[in-house]
Amino acid sequence: MAAPLRAQDKLTFLLALVPFLIDRSRVSVADAARHFSTTPEHIRQAVTVIAMSGVPGSTNAYLHNDLFDIDWDSFEQHDEIVIVHQVAIDDSPRFSSREAAALIAGLQYLSGLPENIDRDSIASLMAKLARGASSTPSAVAIAGGDVDSTLATIRDAVSGSHSLEFDYVNARGESERRVVDPLRVESADRDWYLRAWCHRREAVRTFRLDRMSEVLVSDVPVADHPDVTLPDTLFQNSADDLTVTLDVASSALPLLADYRARIEDAGAEVTRVSVRVAHVHSLKRLVAGLPGVVRVIDPLEARAAVAEWAEAGAALYEGDDQVSG
Repeated sequence: MAAPLRAQDKLTFLLALVPFLIDRSRVSVADAARHFSTTPEHIRQAVTVIAMSGVPGSTNAYLHNDLFDIDWDSFEQHDEIVIVHQVAIDDSPRFSSREAAALIAGLQYLSGLPENIDRDSIASLMAKLARGASSTPSAVAIAGGDVDSTLATIRDAVSGSHSLEFDYVNARGESERRVVDPLRVESADRDWYLRAWCHRREAVRTFRLDRMSEVLVSDVPVADHPDVTLPDTLFQNSADDLTVTLDVASSALPLLADYRARIEDAGAEVTRVSVRVAHVHSLKRLVAGLPGVVRVIDPLEARAAVAEWAEAGAALYEGDDQVSG
């Protein structure tokens, strides 16, 4: 039999019991006793104390709405605890259903990463977010992809100090086999990148994981590169980069910080900037991330490439409309 609570522990126990009961909505006395390693009788006594607790109103007197309240029928007839009125806690800000759904989606993504071993804690947090939202969040699911397995393989190579081999499609759409010594794995927004010493280029290069395939960890240990210093920024300019002129909504200018945009003509509504990209096709990603707030001005090949890409995307939607109609 569990030992009775000591007097000095009663307040701590009550402070733990209240959120436990609120978090579960409905819980039996027996389950609560097992959770706190105490007796059912102690739980019943504590519930009676909770029902007499609250926060005094403006008159410094306790009125009905100033006290916790429980479902006495469930408590007395079925030995179940249901708090039907909470004091002060009801007034605390809550996530909206959309906010909770977004956070749950982010946690689902994190739970799929190899380094997050304690997935039970993440699952528990997602459940608490769902219960604590102002209304039921929309059901969301983040599907795992090839990047997850690629990320795990690359991290094995980094921790084991072995070289990597993989097929890589560059920004120009060209595919070639690369052999690299992995140095660091980093993420930017939703994408993962590998910084590595490329044996073909004999220099440090950055590779996007979703452009890698047939990734293999070789038996060859990584070479020593004492003179290699990784820059603080993920992307570096190259002599082969293309300079592109853009008109950007002035309010959205901070979103181009990663591109090191150079202001050509600042305006109240629209700012003309120049950015350097690895290839004209890199603009597709930039434009897709800033819909309606960026316009490609120059060079003409960049305008044509983005226009062709946008028209191809629009044509797919038009096809869907015709089928559904």
